[in-house]
Amino acid sequence: MTEKRRQTEEKIRCDACPVMCYIAEGKVGACDRYANENGRIVRCDPLTILHRRVEQGGEIRPFMATEWDGQMVGGDDVFVSGVGSGTTYPDYKPAPFIVSREVEGADFITVVTEAIFSYCGVKVKIDTDRHLGHEAATVRAEGEAIGHVTTSEYGSQMLSLGGVEHLTGGSKAEGRVTCDALLKLCNREAVELTIDDGATVEVQAGQPPVVDGHREERMRVGCGSATIGMFASQWHGLVDEVVVVDDHITGVVSEHQAGKVLDWPDTGIRIKGRRSTPGRYFQVAQPGRGWGGTDIEDPLTILNPWLAKKGARPGLTMLMVSTTGEQYGYYVLDDNLEPQPAPLPDTLKPSVDLIAENCEPALCTVMFQAGAGGSLRSGVTKNPVQLTRSVQALKTHVTCGGAPVFVWPGGGITLMVDVTKMPDGSFGHVPTPALVAPLEFTLEREHYRALGGHDAQVRSVADVLATGGEYGGAVRAVSDTRRGKG
Repeated sequence: MTEKRRQTEEKIRCDACPVMCYIAEGKVGACDRYANENGRIVRCDPLTILHRRVEQGGEIRPFMATEWDGQMVGGDDVFVSGVGSGTTYPDYKPAPFIVSREVEGADFITVVTEAIFSYCGVKVKIDTDRHLGHEAATVRAEGEAIGHVTTSEYGSQMLSLGGVEHLTGGSKAEGRVTCDALLKLCNREAVELTIDDGATVEVQAGQPPVVDGHREERMRVGCGSATIGMFASQWHGLVDEVVVVDDHITGVVSEHQAGKVLDWPDTGIRIKGRRSTPGRYFQVAQPGRGWGGTDIEDPLTILNPWLAKKGARPGLTMLMVSTTGEQYGYYVLDDNLEPQPAPLPDTLKPSVDLIAENCEPALCTVMFQAGAGGSLRSGVTKNPVQLTRSVQALKTHVTCGGAPVFVWPGGGITLMVDVTKMPDGSFGHVPTPALVAPLEFTLEREHYRALGGHDAQVRSVADVLATGGEYGGAVRAVSDTRRGKG
């Protein structure tokens, strides 16, 4: 027998995912989620119990099942999450935990597992007016393509990252980097992304984005037209003209309906770009990182010569401001009807501050999206399509780590969840590559039986805490503060 053969025999095989690592005593598998402890495969992270009536402040106390005194068990006060539960693999097996608990006198079942997702990704919302990249531009991490830019959504830029084509459809390096970036984003860690012909962005869920080294502080109050509509009355009688510079819709108060309602006189101003409805202009400049998400540093470049016959006159005053209030300038027309910079009057400063005050903090939002279909449904019921139909009929409630999810209409179980609502460290990975995420299905016991569920494997919460599961008995309790029910 060769030395290599003897080393292999001293290891045990983990069957928690398709990689099926051989793990030596005291070592962990390639996923860092399972280990060999005394010749038994155990889950490295403990099963997480969410407790709703504990003083807020995060984790309460980690403990082993043998130390559990049962004082926190009772009714709907606890929720057994998929975090640390172990995986339903191969998928004909029942889920690691199928837990019975009483909710307001009714017997409910929660099926708990950590699902392996090759078909998954994240949708990222970045609150900024700064141009990040053109729609459909490739987004990269460590030089590898991991997604693309999608649409702009009223003060936010949207990215679509991951998906099976990047995880498994490209090179090994692309799949590895994609999986690593998704894992960090879902676990609320910072990731640096570069966009082809665009910006470099540091993204972290729940934190402000950093665009080309600039930390964003606020998202725009609205487009230029909306800003005019909201604050026209604040400027009336204090300045002759106001232009709110915006990449999408630049607003001009004297032409805008808000100005007309206030009997704002014409000023003879002329704006470059494509005129939409009165006081609203498209394409005044190219997208960029300057004023209002444009590429301009000097806002006067969006103006054509003023017209005296339309009301322009020497001494006419003008305020130009961005949609966040970060950039502003005050100008007075000279004898040649050319605007000249002047100090901002004290009477106008409160209106600029009001724009800034009405801007919400700029944040990054990371939404995990996945198709919870395939064979993992076999861990819930012997007839998997029945689970899909039950979810779509709203008879089965789906959560991720206890956090509410949005289930897309149509076929399958395509879900989306805000990662900031989930417990810390909820996500893992397997080197296929794929992400691993906690998943819970909750439904009435009677309905579970009707679905063909694994009723013989149903256990009580007390039994779970006392004896653990297939992958060990470590348990931790955390206050359920992320759902506002701590």
